[in-house]
Amino acid sequence: MSGVDVAVIGAGCAGLSAATALAEAGCRVALVEARPICGGRTFATPDRATGDWVDNGQHALFGCYHATVEYLARIGTRTAARVQSALAVPMVHPDGRTSELRCPGLPSPLQLVAGVLAWSGLPWRDRLAMRHLAPALAPGAAVEADETVREWLVRHGQPASLIALLWEPLAVAALNQSIDHATATTFVEVLRRMLGPGPDDAAIVLPAVSLTDLLVTPALDLLRRHGATVSTGAPARLVVAEGRVVGARVRDVQVGADLVVSAVPWHALPALFDEVPAAVQDVVRHAGEMQSAPIVTVNLWFDRDVLDTPFLGLPGRRFQWVFDKARIAAAGARHLSLVCSGADHLVAQSNEAIIDQALGDLADAVPAVRRARLARATAVRERRATFSLAAGAPPRPGTHTGLPGLLLAGDWTDTGLPATIESAVVSGHRAAAAALKLLSRPRPHPAPGPR
Repeated sequence: MSGVDVAVIGAGCAGLSAATALAEAGCRVALVEARPICGGRTFATPDRATGDWVDNGQHALFGCYHATVEYLARIGTRTAARVQSALAVPMVHPDGRTSELRCPGLPSPLQLVAGVLAWSGLPWRDRLAMRHLAPALAPGAAVEADETVREWLVRHGQPASLIALLWEPLAVAALNQSIDHATATTFVEVLRRMLGPGPDDAAIVLPAVSLTDLLVTPALDLLRRHGATVSTGAPARLVVAEGRVVGARVRDVQVGADLVVSAVPWHALPALFDEVPAAVQDVVRHAGEMQSAPIVTVNLWFDRDVLDTPFLGLPGRRFQWVFDKARIAAAGARHLSLVCSGADHLVAQSNEAIIDQALGDLADAVPAVRRARLARATAVRERRATFSLAAGAPPRPGTHTGLPGLLLAGDWTDTGLPATIESAVVSGHRAAAAALKLLSRPRPHPAPGPR
């Protein structure tokens, strides 16, 4: 490959969002991915027995993911993500009772407050406790250093039942960590965004196609239309000369670049360097010290329908959510996906043990499962699905590194958000904007499209 304006290393959501924004702005871009496929931690593969495209983990988005909406509009898949017309969360309580948190079409945050007040799953006294959170979620309201999510919720008057049925499932899904370990700062930021002024900010958004079709393949198509080069199965190392990054070495071929965007995960950053320059030694050391948290997904195929809703909350169980892909996907998929976030207790177990626990949780909540025949089951482990948000975690770096020629992107950088698609895309857009400024190129307007 000849020299380019920007080389992007890593083709997950951070790298793809950065590369597509840069290519659209007229930059010569090279995208390099060490693995055989692009997508990072968001991809799908065909199931060998059923032919279903199976995501490596179920992802639900929120309407407040504005950067992700911009990215989907740019690559042409905005309409492949289905937005709930009204926030509705059905669930089966630990004692078998069912209820639904249904929020009316009011501006945020009134919709969530009104929904909780009307929620029959809780006694009135517990519903009224929502009012105590309003001052804590106001812009500028402080969160105590190293305060856990549970400690923050209790300090603001949230009763155990509301924590167990609403805040804990939401926090574990967003942070991928126990509310007794994750610090509250990032969760508060998520809540502030969900309860923002946009009419759909708190809405749940579900991909109607596979993650590869939603996030990856259309982005690669856009890059190729703009003349970018895409290399897979191509581990890269940074080339540093005279105190700055001047490109990357890919398959023993040096690619010259005015700028390089590293969009690899935190645990992969140290491997980009033959020798770590002094300017980034702290950043690389902190990245190497970051701890990971796993997610486990179990996919189940039954001989009949067992759910009557696209997704169902399973509070108080090991698997917190179940999604019916047949009711979400545009066509073809026939399986259920059960998700266990913060899955440290599961990830080392055998596939058989994991599947048995998922089946037990589902049968406990959905009686129809007991009458159905299980045709197939698979377990998917994402051991390093997210970085840890526990107290004492290393600081997250910004876009600029202090090493000329090198910019950072990735959900683990300092976006203020947990390890989500939105955090990855925000970081990619920030890296692209910084690169365009350094290259003295105008930043393109966001792609048009409904929000």
